[in-house]
Amino acid sequence: MKIIGVIPARYQSSRLPGKPLADILGKPMIWWVYQAAKKCDKLDDLVIATDDERIMEVCRQYDMPALMTRADHDTPTARIHEVSCMLDADLYLQIMGDEPLIDARAFDLILPDTLPEDPHYVAGVTNIMDHPADVIDFSNQKVACNARREILLISRSPIPYPKGTADFEYEKITGIQLFSKKALDFYAATPKSALERAEENDLMRFIENGHTVHAVVSPYKTVSVDTPKDVDIVCDILKQRGN
Repeated sequence: MKIIGVIPARYQSSRLPGKPLADILGKPMIWWVYQAAKKCDKLDDLVIATDDERIMEVCRQYDMPALMTRADHDTPTARIHEVSCMLDADLYLQIMGDEPLIDARAFDLILPDTLPEDPHYVAGVTNIMDHPADVIDFSNQKVACNARREILLISRSPIPYPKGTADFEYEKITGIQLFSKKALDFYAATPKSALERAEENDLMRFIENGHTVHAVVSPYKTVSVDTPKDVDIVCDILKQRGN
């Protein structure tokens, strides 16, 4: 079984242009993500997938393997599918390039020891949210699961709605997701689904078409960088850790 880690790194961002190159304690953000990801010994290969020569140049500068991919991808999953057409593997681990606090120990929770039986295997790491403000933040994509830890719905709204009880924990999907090659091929060949368009979460394309998406809870929390304020938060956390 071969597993390749892929870090999608798109240059354009509406709230933080050039986000993968944002300065974090003297290093570009993508460097921090790569350094964390390469600690995982279950990955047979690790590559950054970008769409911009400026990011490629930084990857060369810091000796990080990178591939140039198309600029017209509107989702990270589409970019990873393009990588899967260039690099052969059984499973592809998506590691979002805007989460510099990512912890490689979370990879051990989602990466299987043997090849899953489901040829269209998809899984995602989730975090329990600790603060009420995070629950109502639309940038946090909440998940509702069944008893087998299969995702039923992903929404930017707080789900489930606490009408009968508040005795549950809210979960959000993170940037660590796992796909088989057949799952990525299915994704690329299938039009966007209705809920995917509404919520802007591409995992819903699998769910709405009858494929299982497994949710794996991780205690290792991360921070997604979307704004300059998020950069400051990450810098403060790293300073507290003594990095």
